[in-house]
Amino acid sequence: MKWMAFRVRTKADAEDIIISSMQDIGLYGAQIEDHVPLTAAEKEQMFVDILPDAGEDDGSAVLSFFLEETEDGRVLVDDEPKTPEEVKASILEELAELRTYSDIGDGTVTIEETEDVDWINNWKQYFHQFWIDDILAIPSWEKPEITDKKPALVFHIDPGTAFGTGMHETTQLCIRQIRKYLTPETVMLDVGTGSGILAILALMFGIKSAVGTDLDPCAPPAIEDNLRTNGVDPAKFHVILGNLIDDEKVQEEVGTEKYDIVAANILADVLIPLTPHVVPTMKAGAYYITSGILEGREDSVAEAMREAGLEVISVTAQGEWRCVVGRKPLA
Repeated sequence: MKWMAFRVRTKADAEDIIISSMQDIGLYGAQIEDHVPLTAAEKEQMFVDILPDAGEDDGSAVLSFFLEETEDGRVLVDDEPKTPEEVKASILEELAELRTYSDIGDGTVTIEETEDVDWINNWKQYFHQFWIDDILAIPSWEKPEITDKKPALVFHIDPGTAFGTGMHETTQLCIRQIRKYLTPETVMLDVGTGSGILAILALMFGIKSAVGTDLDPCAPPAIEDNLRTNGVDPAKFHVILGNLIDDEKVQEEVGTEKYDIVAANILADVLIPLTPHVVPTMKAGAYYITSGILEGREDSVAEAMREAGLEVISVTAQGEWRCVVGRKPLA
């Protein structure tokens, strides 16, 4: 499938008003390229683990609006075929109106043709093999570099386009805590499992079995690929689609008092309402390992654990991120 990208050069201060204005002519959503540093809240919501250098903020921005291209070279705007020149003219007309009461900067519009393959694969240039302590993580498109350092474990990861790679600090914080508490008899629950990184690594380190839950239908095939690539028995990892917080069928399938470790690498705003639903799944003495918590939010997550009856036993940090571990009382 081919797409036309209509790129508007503007100012970062004018991004919101332009994006809103473009909806009037059938352009919804935009890819934003600017150099504005992310706020703490934006970092928490984006939860990305591959970011190229944004460069110094000069106030400029480029907004790209994508429309599907038809076989005859036109594009679909609200399912109506139009020529690229017609769409460009409509964009310029909207920008001209905005200029009468707002500083939008450059305001030039260019048209570029792109394909799905660009969006699917271009991010791979930023993702290379890396170490998590003594674990060597290698993307499927690379070969291990020869070094003097011998890994305790080599983990082959292909996150696809929808999930993280393991590079993110939150994932690494979780992995360290899981390794600290796992045993050969451990049964683990990974809430928001994504591509299965946490559970698959735990299985490779020798736990008995794992269950993962996720809302994204892309999760099971991504997990299947990573299990196969790493030679892990798929029978040891059961994946459930759905929300543990409010889906009774998911809660029933996950079960109660079954897990020695529950990991949830999500976001603080999800962890807080999730925690009361996690505690019933845990065995007495089980560990609840949470991450995805931006600095300053750890106290809220810890309080949610205490209110749910857990003992908070540690808070660890890496960069701006925190990992809070709770334990269910033995009696």
